[in-house]
Amino acid sequence: MARDEAVRFRAIMERGALLRQRIAAELAFPVLAVVGACETSLRGGGKLLFCGNGGSAADAQHLATEFLIRLRSGHERPSYAALALTLDPAALTACGNDYGFDRIFERPLRGLGRAGDVLFGITTSGRSPNVLAALKAAREMGIVTVGLLGGDGGEAAGLCAHALLVPDSETARIQECHITLGHAVLELLEDRLLARPIS
Repeated sequence: MARDEAVRFRAIMERGALLRQRIAAELAFPVLAVVGACETSLRGGGKLLFCGNGGSAADAQHLATEFLIRLRSGHERPSYAALALTLDPAALTACGNDYGFDRIFERPLRGLGRAGDVLFGITTSGRSPNVLAALKAAREMGIVTVGLLGGDGGEAAGLCAHALLVPDSETARIQECHITLGHAVLELLEDRLLARPIS
């Protein structure tokens, strides 16, 4: 049993490693385009917004918090404007009750988002109705749309100005790559902002 589990463990790690190698080879320029869009937004007084469900909601909060508070120790810098649209239980349940679960991200986005902001829609399937609604609203509002997606990207791929697609079908492996991609975007962005601070 232990030997079989060890083989399974190695397979999980190797699959994740191979995915990261493929992403490193294929997504460098798309990632840099996202970094550029985020830099333009922040230098223009905009902000970064994040949304997703379940584990992707946790990733949205994780990434927003790291940029708002601190990403890397030893890198002292101002707080940068970043917000997860998961907001709080009162807002989520009010919107779910009054407007339906499909609008839990779109409704606060319409109140908090502004043209020139950047919205990261995080969905492993590319088919989450509430993320799709937020991406559609963002496009109407002049907000730059970024997708952290998986599989074939689903409908979300067509709604994103920038789609960072993890080419896999297993949710756990996609989510692992999403947080890695998110960290890479934020680290590269932070490097730019430290080299040339926002005035």
